[in-house]
Amino acid sequence: MNPCQDNKALKLMVQEALPHGKNGKVADYIPALSFANPTTLSLAIFDSEGTCAAAGDISEKFTLQSISKVIALALALMDRGEEGVFSRVGMEPTGDPFNSIIKLETHSPSKPLNPMINAGALAVTSLINGNTIDEKLGRLLAFVHELSGNTSISYNSEVSESEFKTADLNRSLAYFLKQHHVLTGNVEHVLELYTKQCAIEVDCQDLARIAFVIANEGKHVESARQIIPLHIARILKTFMVTCGMYNASGEFAIRVGVPAKSGVSGGIMACIPHGVGIGIYGPALDDKGNSIAGMKLLESLAQRYQLSIF
Repeated sequence: MNPCQDNKALKLMVQEALPHGKNGKVADYIPALSFANPTTLSLAIFDSEGTCAAAGDISEKFTLQSISKVIALALALMDRGEEGVFSRVGMEPTGDPFNSIIKLETHSPSKPLNPMINAGALAVTSLINGNTIDEKLGRLLAFVHELSGNTSISYNSEVSESEFKTADLNRSLAYFLKQHHVLTGNVEHVLELYTKQCAIEVDCQDLARIAFVIANEGKHVESARQIIPLHIARILKTFMVTCGMYNASGEFAIRVGVPAKSGVSGGIMACIPHGVGIGIYGPALDDKGNSIAGMKLLESLAQRYQLSIF
């Protein structure tokens, strides 16, 4: 059965997954995220018929955080090509936390292992074309508008400022990368762009539409326009499978088995190849930084509708 035609079951699965959030806590190392309601859970699914089914607190908005790494990678690859990007960042998963510096110090050359960890994402964001921060951010937002079909999406200035002021670890990662010529240019400018990128604000329906384009080999459903080149859409999904759920990606692949990317705001974007996009928001996190209720909800969806790609 198509999950978009099964609204009653979707609402029930949200209700069943919601209590799992009590075992987690909202992110508080970015002060502005600490005000999120931990009892919130929402789900949206968008399919190739242009149908969007939703359940839960669907009006709740949240910032993309690390989910934005997928979108920035797509844009950087379109701007610089695979050689330009992967000369600065690797393609291998890591078992370390997303903000770890240890692999930079122990690997040679000292480039980030993949674009889904913070060091790799900073390197990728620095590669987005544009002469100023505003120009680069404008291109990134325009890309999000095109993917989602929602031109009102912007970034949350309160969250971005909070994140920028407390970005000491990311700042140290960025300066390390600059020392080793992985990142060029002004570190503070890269950090400002990165924190604004992470603070792009959506709801779960916007996220499901973005996820659909990636799932659908880069093609928009209504216009049939190829927004993301096919080979890049496949690269994105591969990184989402291997690195998308932080250092829980292996277990997630076994339990759920779909390309997905989480963020510490509690969002999860899942892309079912060839035409289903899923957006989830549940801000109570586990110790890896993934939404507890959102993970449980995705596991239930995968089992009920046989979504695993494996």
